[in-house]
Amino acid sequence: MGIDLKAGGRRTGHKSSMKVIKTQNPYTRLLIKLYKFLSRRTDSKFCATVTKRLHMSKVNAPPLGLNRLAKYMSKKEGKIAVMVGKVTDDVRMMECPKMSVCALSFTENARKRIVAAGGECITFDQLALRAPTGANTVLLRGPESRAALAHFGKRTTVNNPHAYDGVKPFVRSKGRKFEKARGRRKSRGFKV
Repeated sequence: MGIDLKAGGRRTGHKSSMKVIKTQNPYTRLLIKLYKFLSRRTDSKFCATVTKRLHMSKVNAPPLGLNRLAKYMSKKEGKIAVMVGKVTDDVRMMECPKMSVCALSFTENARKRIVAAGGECITFDQLALRAPTGANTVLLRGPESRAALAHFGKRTTVNNPHAYDGVKPFVRSKGRKFEKARGRRKSRGFKV
């Protein structure tokens, strides 16, 4: 077996970002070094997960609003919320509960509200000193919000007839003539 050069040859020049740090942000680069070291020396799943998430692109590290954060942290007093990404303010929330939050960054208003409630905003290097293995922490994520996700279906199983309901089709244009015939209108046979 040789290499099929006509089909494009070998896939080279595609090193995983886990091998080569793609970001140019010096702070993120240092945090990756720190957590890579911790995950190797402590065998902590928490540190390994944080390292993996620090490597992620911005689109794969969506922000988390204060409201959702407070909901996740209810009944978890004394624990530190850890979020590899940005924590943003939520104007719909009237009062912010007291909580310790560790994140890559905070919006100005989110930081003000957390501190005003008697909580604290800490950085990942401060967290490494407090909880090197991630003890007493709650690792959180923001809601997935990539545009591509609108095109993905649900899991296909034998008893799931709704695998592709509400899934956005890749259509050239949105109009009467585009994917609106049989199967898409009651007047043209049937409608799914």
